[in-house]
Amino acid sequence: MQNLQKQMAELEGTDTQVLGVSMDSPFANKAFADSLGVQFPIASDWFNNGATTKAFGAYSEKNRVARRVNFLIDKEGKIAEIQLDSEAIDPTKIVNACKARKLKS
Repeated sequence: MQNLQKQMAELEGTDTQVLGVSMDSPFANKAFADSLGVQFPIASDWFNNGATTKAFGAYSEKNRVARRVNFLIDKEGKIAEIQLDSEAIDPTKIVNACKARKLKS
């Protein structure tokens, strides 16, 4: 999330909304965001026991934790790009895809 925050200026003008989702409580999410300087919202999937995380295939049953993942969801609600696990640490691929989509419109 910290790396995505660092690239937020790159997303300006791309008609993009960034949203984090975590299986932690809202209180833990706020403390985490504050500690990293994250400015975008982080939704809590804690109340539904990870139902959203699981529905998007971002939950590791083996490790019993949420996987690190970046999704680019288009305006029709379809997943246009995915970065999983270690690839998701650097969100450049997703940021570049957002910029490229803006150039096409």
